[in-house]
Amino acid sequence: MGRLDGKTALITGGGTRGIGRATAGRLVAEGAHVFITGRRKNELDDAVEVIGENVTAIPADITDADDLDRLYEQVAARGKGLDVLFANAATASFATLEETTGDHFDSIFDVNVKGTLFTVQKALPLLNEGASVIINASTTADRGAASFGAYSASKAALRSYTRTWANELKDRGIRVNAVSPGPTDTSGMTELAGENAEAFKAREAARIAAKRLGHPDEVAAVVAFLASPDSSFMLGATVYVDGGENQI
Repeated sequence: MGRLDGKTALITGGGTRGIGRATAGRLVAEGAHVFITGRRKNELDDAVEVIGENVTAIPADITDADDLDRLYEQVAARGKGLDVLFANAATASFATLEETTGDHFDSIFDVNVKGTLFTVQKALPLLNEGASVIINASTTADRGAASFGAYSASKAALRSYTRTWANELKDRGIRVNAVSPGPTDTSGMTELAGENAEAFKAREAARIAAKRLGHPDEVAAVVAFLASPDSSFMLGATVYVDGGENQI
C-alpha cells in the first residue's frame, strides 16, 4: 500500500530525463495517478512508455495561458480533483551582469516565475482539501553563482512565493513547500553546460561536501515525502537536497 494510493498528481516539466520524470515514476510507485506535462511531446511519450502505467501525458507550455487552461480541463475531466502539484518546469542559461539583456531576463522569469505562478493559480479550483503543492527551487537562490544571476533570482522569488502561498492557502488545508536541489545529474545540466558538460559536472561535484552530483531519484524521494501525509506538519518550508552544498 503506497502513501499516495488513490491520489491524483500533476508534474510540470515531467517528460525530461531528470527530476520531473524521476518524480513521476516515484509518485506512481506510491499509488498516485500522475499527469505529466511539458513542451516536448516526444519526451512525454517516452516517459509514459518508461513509467508504464497510471501516467497521462499532456503537452503544454506553462508560459501559455491557453495551454494551462487546456491542461487543467483535462485534469478536471478525470473527476477526482488534484492532490499533489509539483511545479517543476524551469529553464536556465548563463549570462553575467554585463551580458544580461532584456530577452535573457524575460526568458528566465517568464518560465520560472510567471509560469510557475499561473501554474499554481490556475490549479486552485482543482486542489482538494489537504493537497500538497511542491515548488522546485534551487540552492543557487542562496549563493552568488557567477553568470547565473537571473536564474538564481528567479529561484529566490519562488522561495518567497512558497512562504506566501503557504500562508494564503493554509485555511483550505493545502500545504505549500519547496524542494531545493543542489547540482543534480540531469539532461538539463548536460544541455546547460554544452560541449564542456563533463568538465562542468566534475567541477560542480568537487565543490560539494558529498563530492558527487545528486541523482534525480534522490530529489524525487524528497518530493514524494512532501507530497505525502508524512510531511503534514510542514508549511512554507524549503527542504535542501544538496549533498551539503549550502549546509556545511
